Amino acid sequence: VQLVESGGDSEQAGGSVRLSCKGIPLIPSYDSSEYCMGWFRQIPGKEREGVAAIDLDGTTRYADSVEGRFTISKDNAKNTLDLQMNDLRPEDTGTYVCAAAKFSRCPLAPEIWYTFWGQGTEVTVSS
Repeated sequence: VQLVESGGDSEQAGGSVRLSCKGIPLIPSYDSSEYCMGWFRQIPGKEREGVAAIDLDGTTRYADSVEGRFTISKDNAKNTLDLQMNDLRPEDTGTYVCAAAKFSRCPLAPEIWYTFWGQGTEVTVSS
């Protein structure tokens, strides 16, 4: 599957951005309902970190830094994964990347858990 992110934007602190990740099947048998997924972010000068993940049964998990502000959701019928980002902070600035794994559960780490990765979309938050 090819993952393509969109929705990155420049926003002021306190604002909101909604990211979307579209899964494009490369084979006819691809079924998005078989893949758990996650969002990662790359902040300049830091290692990439897991931000949010969603399991096949809909269970979600978040990094402490975004808990209560970000919401991850998945639509298997549309092959999409979204990340609603509210109450943005300057430290949320970075490149956001979606990833998928053919497991029932997706952790925030390690990255090796995930098989497919998108190219990323940029989010800039100014104070």
